[in-house]
Amino acid sequence: MGSQEVTDWQGKHVTVAGLGVSGIPAAKVLHGLGAVVTVVNDGDDERSRAQAAELEALGITVRLGDGATLPEGTELIVTAPGWKPDKPLFAAAAAADVPVWGDVELAWRLRGPDAAPWLAVTGTNGKTTTVQMLASILTAAGLRTAAVGNIGVSLLDAVLGEERYDVLAVELSSYQLHWAPSLRAHSAAVLNLAPDHLDWHGSMEAYAADKGRIYEGNRVACVYNLADKATEDLVREADVEEGCRAVGFTLGTPGPSQLGVVEGILVDRAFVENRQKNAQELAEVSDVNPPAPHNIANALAAAALARAFGVPAAAVRDGLRAFTPDAHRIAHVADVDGVAYVDDSKATNTHAAEASLAAYESIVWIAGGLAKGAAFDELVAKSAKRLRGVVLIGADRALIREALVRHAPEVPVVDLDRTDTGAMLAAVREARGLAREGDTVLLAPACASMDMFVNYNKRGDAFAEAVRGLGASA
Repeated sequence: MGSQEVTDWQGKHVTVAGLGVSGIPAAKVLHGLGAVVTVVNDGDDERSRAQAAELEALGITVRLGDGATLPEGTELIVTAPGWKPDKPLFAAAAAADVPVWGDVELAWRLRGPDAAPWLAVTGTNGKTTTVQMLASILTAAGLRTAAVGNIGVSLLDAVLGEERYDVLAVELSSYQLHWAPSLRAHSAAVLNLAPDHLDWHGSMEAYAADKGRIYEGNRVACVYNLADKATEDLVREADVEEGCRAVGFTLGTPGPSQLGVVEGILVDRAFVENRQKNAQELAEVSDVNPPAPHNIANALAAAALARAFGVPAAAVRDGLRAFTPDAHRIAHVADVDGVAYVDDSKATNTHAAEASLAAYESIVWIAGGLAKGAAFDELVAKSAKRLRGVVLIGADRALIREALVRHAPEVPVVDLDRTDTGAMLAAVREARGLAREGDTVLLAPACASMDMFVNYNKRGDAFAEAVRGLGASA
């Protein structure tokens, strides 16, 4: 089943692995194309049974509680991105010489002959923001576009729907890239690489290799981060189309074939005539919302991809000005008694928290939650000089406390030994007690939220509500 060869799905036996946000649409699409679809799923709970009933009503076979065995006659597996490569189902598929595609691969193969090109983004942190910035820039240029992939419109809907796009801004996770062997983007960016999801990939090398797949077959530009050599290494290893260029972005002064920052201006020395001597002003740092260092890097990566697609400089500025970040991403909640309160609940790993902490000079840090196997020594060592105080919450807070003892012993720490719903209110009150005028109280937990909250959104909401309570009682 090579790229775009499968035009006749009638009677093809396809197994879809996993009910869920990608599995259900994939099963419906394939069934609609005439395939004989069987969905297999590990779980057999109430929600799964309700989803199964919906699919079975359409004539799709669903096997609950058995995601390990390969249904007889399977010619292709389409898997949810979260399913680990070491699953028995995939070993059985390999033994039977059955190909495995992810939802992204399926969407790529189902595109029409004059489908919109993809501008693709991956990285450990910043993917969603960068893709949304990119979509905003493309829109400002008058192009029909959408932010798709892990966010916004589903990729299958984007390639099969009535809407006709000029170009798509595509967010891709390492999981999705693992299962997308024939994807070939117009241009792509790897924003950064830090240890994450290693339990899924098995090693940092395997994780990096999956991220690097995004560069395979790029036509115009492979965009990388000058501050993160691993991203440049992936460009060097990629097999790209003739004439495709490596384009770096930096928070410093850019060299030829780079985008960077000069005296508060975002400038392009990659997509200009005579790049040895010329630079094109794109936008001001103040056009980036919020203008934290890591977010300026996101804006430069988005600008590089847009410029690779031929977008004029004015559209970069207009798109960045029009962009509003999602909730819980370094969102300023309020100022109370001269102290800024900032919600970055989305900082669920150490790499994201480090970027967040780097954006402020004097911080009372609220941190903790589920560590997911992370170590905190490097994060604390790099951020120690910025810390006025720390308030620790959550199940794995002891790991952060121990790192603070080693690398920031003079910083006062409040250790909240509670995980009830009132814990965030208590944390904010403790932080207020530690803060001085001009400080920032920053929720950047460096941990997942599920020990105390349904998700990072609810954690951020609890923080914002507690802060607003402070304002009312101020």
